[in-house]
Amino acid sequence: MVSTDAVRNVVGIIGNVISFGLFLSPLPTFIKIWRKKAVEQFSPIPYVATLLNCMLWVFYGLPIVHPNSILVVTINGTGIVLEGAYLTIFFLYAPKDLRLKVLKFLAGELAFMAVVVSVVLTVGHTHEKRTMMVGILCVIFGTCMYASPLTVMKMVVVTKSVKYMPFWLSLVSFLNGVCWTAYALLKFDIFITVTHFFSDN
Repeated sequence: MVSTDAVRNVVGIIGNVISFGLFLSPLPTFIKIWRKKAVEQFSPIPYVATLLNCMLWVFYGLPIVHPNSILVVTINGTGIVLEGAYLTIFFLYAPKDLRLKVLKFLAGELAFMAVVVSVVLTVGHTHEKRTMMVGILCVIFGTCMYASPLTVMKMVVVTKSVKYMPFWLSLVSFLNGVCWTAYALLKFDIFITVTHFFSDN
């Protein structure tokens, strides 16, 4: 008989592959930005939100917070690298006022992460407390990440075009949520379950 841990690892690996697809789904957008040397009406908000989400999940998956979560760390570490690359391209071709806005968001995120790490490691004296503290933040900001593409909905309605809301991003986000919900339910992890349940709906 196959153990729950073995099944969970397989589902987690599939989740890593699908999540990698999710992180790659904005690539056509950034190739367009690179070629046109202009960001046009594309919003940096989804990428800034995803970067913060990835940083929180990497912290959550570290052995000092939530042991045995290497699959959570690997894919979100990859997400940090890719979102950083996307934001660098966006920054290079954005107008000055938008660059300053992105810089303020990134500075705020780094300051926020520094505070989170300091507080969790100072106050949380057990894995359970650290898991709960970081997990709650992951749920809050994970939900924000999945909601961030909605910032372009007004543009979709006004222009009557889905140009600024890529189909593949929506599809891969849904598949990602399904896979990680299954992963979380195999060895119940309330924080992964809640975050990805909301991404499915």
